[in-house]
Amino acid sequence: MEQFNKYRLICTLSFGDIYGQIIAWLIVIFISLASALALWSADRQIYALATVGLVLVLSLPFLLFAFVTTLLNHIEILAMDEQETTADNRSSRGASQPAQATS
Repeated sequence: MEQFNKYRLICTLSFGDIYGQIIAWLIVIFISLASALALWSADRQIYALATVGLVLVLSLPFLLFAFVTTLLNHIEILAMDEQETTADNRSSRGASQPAQATS
């Protein structure tokens, strides 16, 4: 367990990093809904619903892959030097202090 105290894990992901992916997926959804409305008639309702379902089922894995790879690209593992490691160990063994809000 001591070996894991030598590294610091930092996530630098922000909303701006995935904003484009969300916009692209919303465009795909709206295009599929537009195609469903175009197919909607008295005798082709099942085709319209199948179109929306197919687009959702096929686009969700790509969206999940894009989110996960973006998240993994923004995780940093930094090696800490000996002074930071001993300071963190001392502070974790000492009395815990309450969190303070910063302005």
